[in-house]
Amino acid sequence: DSAEASPSVVFENIERCNSQCLQLLLENISGLTADADFTVELIPEINVAVATFIKNIDTEEFVKKCSQHKRVREFNMTARLLESTQSIKAENLPESISTDYLTVYFESARNGGGPVSDVQLFPEENSAIITFCDHKGNS
Repeated sequence: DSAEASPSVVFENIERCNSQCLQLLLENISGLTADADFTVELIPEINVAVATFIKNIDTEEFVKKCSQHKRVREFNMTARLLESTQSIKAENLPESISTDYLTVYFESARNGGGPVSDVQLFPEENSAIITFCDHKGNS
């Protein structure tokens, strides 16, 4: 069901395409504008980028267009929808952070959150795993 498709698309094998190159490529394929219609986050540690569409588009159709696009194929990149998850990892947290604060923060609609079912703090890493009750609160 396209209405339920993720607004985010994962691009793998991005080493031949820097952030600006990838933004231009996605503008060419989608006809949209970076920053106004979509954002791109690079995750160089795992050779991946995530494009999140602010403008409502058929991301399944966009993934198909990407996989057929000449430049995407030349760069050996792959595109797929970002699957929903019920847990996220928050990193670089202040040492004094509490599970109560994280719960309230990630339940805030203003922050794009939703009902939280569990928070596990890892003080030695200054991180936490936040688990949501459903898929809505972790875009």
